[in-house]
Amino acid sequence: MKELNVEGFCYILINNNLKKGFLKNDVDASLIQFHFVLKGSVNFLFNNGNYELNINERKYLTLYNPQKNLPLNISSKEESLCISVLVSIDEFHKLFSKEKIKIPFLNKENIDQKYYHEDKISHPVFDVLYQLYDNYDTDASINNLYLKAKIYELFSIIFQKDSQNNIEQCPFIMNDEQVRKIKLAKEIVLSRFDDPPSLADLSEEINLSLKKLKQGFKEIYGKPVFQYLLDYKMNMAKELLLQGVYNVNEISLKLGYSTASHFIAAFKKRYGLTPRKYVLNNY
Repeated sequence: MKELNVEGFCYILINNNLKKGFLKNDVDASLIQFHFVLKGSVNFLFNNGNYELNINERKYLTLYNPQKNLPLNISSKEESLCISVLVSIDEFHKLFSKEKIKIPFLNKENIDQKYYHEDKISHPVFDVLYQLYDNYDTDASINNLYLKAKIYELFSIIFQKDSQNNIEQCPFIMNDEQVRKIKLAKEIVLSRFDDPPSLADLSEEINLSLKKLKQGFKEIYGKPVFQYLLDYKMNMAKELLLQGVYNVNEISLKLGYSTASHFIAAFKKRYGLTPRKYVLNNY
């Protein structure tokens, strides 16, 4: 792992070719964080590890919370490559103060709001990131100048694209009340895992728009609502099978499947084994 400071930027490179990597670091609330995963997968832990967000290859995460520090707590899988750029809000203002580019978290109405956003890395952004990676250890006399120029280019591509497109790609800005409602949605779905409400009904029950429910749930838990529920049910299925108390038919009913065949198909699709073979392989 390399860490470099470049006039107003803190540029961190994480490169793990052989084994899993871990990074913990304090980050001041005045810094905006950009984390670009070029290869592999990186997990971000928040609120002392209470929830986790996984960012996969060719995606990036933007984090900004002016109300409290957001310490880095990152684990990366084997053969992962992540480039992180941390920049102060003041420096960021300087970059775009004379540009007619709309940046959501610099708007007056959002100035005190949290900003957590995941997006795909476009081909132009990917190219710039690899240029950063390939040249981070160039001659010291030109290194800082080169890195700063590339970081400027990086932000220019990202935010000019967002401004020009001007479609509904505006990041979901979560306040504490929205986070509370999304956590409530998770509790409701898991408590009724055998007969969960539809997304529309869930949205109405927690009094949050369907769009914000979908976006917010994925931002916090890293996957859509029903994918999260399926993972939960499949893990429960494994536990029940290994306990040996219930047969396959009983487990399928407990998990809310209309027939045992539907449960068996879902289990095999997830684990590559039927429930019966899974039990045999674990005894």
